[in-house]
Amino acid sequence: MADHRWLVVAAALVVLTGSATACSFSSIFSFGDSLADTGNLYLSSALPSHHCFFPPYGRTYFHRPSARCSDGRIIIDYIAESLGLPFVKPYLEIKKHGGLENFNVEGGANFAVIGATALEETFFQDKGIQLPVNYSLPVQLNWFKELLSALCNSSTSCHEVLGNSLFIVGEIGGNDFNYPLFGRMSIAEIKTYVPPVINAITSAINELIDLGARTLMVPGNFPLGCNAIYLTMYETTDKNQYDQAGCLKWLNEFAEFYNQKLQLEIHRLRELHPHANIIYADYYNAALPLYQNPQKFGFRGLEICCGMGGPYNYNASAGCGSPGVIACDDPSEYIGWDGIHLTEAAYGFIADGLMNGPYSVPQFSTLCLKNNVNSGYIQ
Repeated sequence: MADHRWLVVAAALVVLTGSATACSFSSIFSFGDSLADTGNLYLSSALPSHHCFFPPYGRTYFHRPSARCSDGRIIIDYIAESLGLPFVKPYLEIKKHGGLENFNVEGGANFAVIGATALEETFFQDKGIQLPVNYSLPVQLNWFKELLSALCNSSTSCHEVLGNSLFIVGEIGGNDFNYPLFGRMSIAEIKTYVPPVINAITSAINELIDLGARTLMVPGNFPLGCNAIYLTMYETTDKNQYDQAGCLKWLNEFAEFYNQKLQLEIHRLRELHPHANIIYADYYNAALPLYQNPQKFGFRGLEICCGMGGPYNYNASAGCGSPGVIACDDPSEYIGWDGIHLTEAAYGFIADGLMNGPYSVPQFSTLCLKNNVNSGYIQ
């Protein structure tokens, strides 16, 4: 990697781990899908041959597969580091090793599962869509309640613990749209999924606040039209369907549509719960500059690191983690890792933009005491 690229990446990652914010959160409780799962699907044994469980996943940071869908750390890892907390353990690891009754609240727990949806499985069955796993947001919320019941039987005050915790509700809902998109369902039909998805997220937020949550981060969706899986699946000779970065405009417009609806609902929730901090995490606009000006951030563009063939190095029949598929030499030069998930380097920039930059509403740094370290986010 060229020296200037290394300096750009290092600027964001060092400052993020050194944190420009000093918050007193004692733990993180996280809900979501493959963008946040740190091991629950692996421990569930539901899909033992999932590609994220095999090399070269995890090679950059962990130097082995870590059950994360990236070459290294993901956004939740960076958030934990920035708050001075350990990586958030998957719930099923806590349950399996030591039991819930011995749960140490420090660090919190992660309920996110690869492939999870916001909506329950029956919704998709009625649409004729078969889900690979059934770990919806309601299932994850029930896991949290199981953990809470064990926690509340101790001498620790539940409300004190939850009030001092950061709750990350998502990203969740992306797979509710991915599965029909994989099946080439019309975007008009998929738009009808948006209200029930947002209702499911709203319901979870309301329930968490009722249980004692005080600070909640709710991420939106990424620019879907920049993902190699969709650029390959929906490739067209019609140049008008692509923006200047080469992303599919109609898919990004759908992501923007969803994010706008989600933000409107978050605004309503803030009025309903004035005692709670409900933060919108703008994944879309934190990621978009990386695609629009990749060289500025030390990246190559839309081609992914781990794949085989095609204009974006993505082939559905020879995906990352499959035998014979080799990753690039330097993942930090790429935004995309496997066609749908990003690299550790890209996640680092995005997390820094959330924690220290302008891509959380209200800005996360305004909720915390600042020290004298400047943000490493460069736009």
